[in-house]
Amino acid sequence: MSAQDEPRRRTATTSPAGRAKRSAAGSLLLALSLTFGPAIGTSSAQAPANAPTAQQPAPPPAATTAPATPAPNMAASPSGAHEQVAVPQQPPAPQAPAPVATAALPHDLSPWGMFMAADIVVKAVMLGLAFASLVTWTIWLAKSLELMAAKTRARLAARRLDEADSLEIAAERISAGHARRSIVAELVQAARDEVRRSADLSDDGIKERVAIALSRGEARAGRDMAKGTGLLATIGSTAPFVGLFGTVWGIMNSFIGISQSKTTNLAVVAPGIAEALLATAIGLVAAIPAVIIYNVFSRSIAGYRAVLSDASGDVLRHLSRDLERARRAAQRPGRSLHAVPPLMSAE
Repeated sequence: MSAQDEPRRRTATTSPAGRAKRSAAGSLLLALSLTFGPAIGTSSAQAPANAPTAQQPAPPPAATTAPATPAPNMAASPSGAHEQVAVPQQPPAPQAPAPVATAALPHDLSPWGMFMAADIVVKAVMLGLAFASLVTWTIWLAKSLELMAAKTRARLAARRLDEADSLEIAAERISAGHARRSIVAELVQAARDEVRRSADLSDDGIKERVAIALSRGEARAGRDMAKGTGLLATIGSTAPFVGLFGTVWGIMNSFIGISQSKTTNLAVVAPGIAEALLATAIGLVAAIPAVIIYNVFSRSIAGYRAVLSDASGDVLRHLSRDLERARRAAQRPGRSLHAVPPLMSAE
């Protein structure tokens, strides 16, 4: 390049039109670098290096720094003014929700499922209480039928005994019908046997011995009728504590499970506690009916023994009447022998 062209080049470089062109070119390169990536920015950075090493004005401050986030692109208009071109931004992709840890129960919490998943000790407690409940209802059924039939026969025999005029007539009426299998018929027969054995003894001794025989018959009948009710009392008093033992054992296993799993999640301890409470529930199911049935049988047996006591009183009353008649007949020598009551014919 000649020396004459040097002033002309400097004039073109320092003129306003030249500066405007350089500014428009720099803005265009900045827009291209922001739009198409760092590759174009690198090429634009190398372009001024090939230019002549003349004094150039400092680039505008906006060209030295690039924003961290996508910014609106700057484009040069033909007149040289800068315009802001808005680049649409895509919305951020929705993040998937974090999975929530849900603890599933380890087994079925129905009564049968809890029984099958229970510890062997808790299972044994449940089976024992279920068997006790079965025994309770079996005793209730059998003893109810037995007590009802015995009370019916005893009342029938006591009514016939009260309607009779003597002990012999009462024995004949009782032995003729359905009442012959009642305890009252046995009491009447025991009184007749004692009179026959004590035929040559005093009347007071006969009455005393007959009263003893009747009291023993009543006690024997009461004991026979009360058989099985003691088991009801035992079940009613011990079943809640047996169920409580199963509850304590199950809760203890639940706490052991907490310590082993190192968690306090309710899903871990709930099955064991539920199994323990099921043992208590079965204990109450076995105990409550046993106590109620025992009380009902106690009242019924007391009523049955009252019927037998009334029948024993009627037997003693007939015996005393027959002995008085026999004594008066013996004091009247003119009375025929057939007037003597049949009970005293052994004399």
